[in-house]
Amino acid sequence: MKSHKEPKSHDHVGYEEHSHDNDGGNYIPSIISLSLLLIGLALEHIFKPSLFYGWLLVTWYIAAYLPVALPVIKETIEALKKGEVFTEYFLMSVATIGAMFIEQYPEGVAVMLFYAIGELFQNAAVNRAKNNITALLDVRPKTAHVLTNGNYETVDPESVKIGDTIQVKVGEKVPLDGRLISKQASLNAAAITGESNPHSLTEGENVLAGSINLESVIEVEVEKLYNDSSVAKILNLVQNATAKKAKTELLIRRLAKIYTPIVVYLAIAICILPYFFVETYQFQDWLYRALIFLVISCPCALVISI
Repeated sequence: MKSHKEPKSHDHVGYEEHSHDNDGGNYIPSIISLSLLLIGLALEHIFKPSLFYGWLLVTWYIAAYLPVALPVIKETIEALKKGEVFTEYFLMSVATIGAMFIEQYPEGVAVMLFYAIGELFQNAAVNRAKNNITALLDVRPKTAHVLTNGNYETVDPESVKIGDTIQVKVGEKVPLDGRLISKQASLNAAAITGESNPHSLTEGENVLAGSINLESVIEVEVEKLYNDSSVAKILNLVQNATAKKAKTELLIRRLAKIYTPIVVYLAIAICILPYFFVETYQFQDWLYRALIFLVISCPCALVISI
């Protein structure tokens, strides 16, 4: 059986978005499970010691299964308590426990292990995205030096008006969009434009909020309010992105809520219905096929289009 696991920037069907706060320490259960699985396969198919059969073989594979399966089974139970039956956790739990039941121990372990590895990649991607967002939030200037009655006063950028003159010292971030009054300036706008090389400007050119002043003290005439500045717009887009769903995403999620129970019922039918039509019906064979169908039909594949 093969687990189809997509990077989960998606929610799985019938189950609300769950947290991705797992840190890198969660690779340890996967390593333990993988090690036990590989050793078990080597003992079973290569070295074939006389002792490695019966209860010892079963115990070995259960020990390989539990480190990666327990978190999923726990999520299954929690989802069932909320009345959410058709979740990815339910599908994975049923499929792998069923595999163990029909004595396909390595496959049961492998499916759950591949799922756990997929979770690790997912969490790494999500954590990286979170770190990038945190870095972006750090771009937001917290103060502005505004020229008032011949002196520069430190104020909140949101209180600065269009037409005010602000001063930006070396190493400081430009708090608002404006026009360069000084003769020249060297700015690092990597956080805004993505360009790593310093950007040289001359008098009259536009200056983007969030840029870092690299050389000398400069003066900028404010042309946009703080809430209209480039950095504020970027932050607003990032912070509100998760609240906005594309029409395609909403449609796919509605369809997936119907798709998932159909998959489960079809898997049950694959297991049971052949009993009435196939003369050589073997329960274990058809249960095995139903479990394969259950795993490969995981709605991850449907939601990936989002």
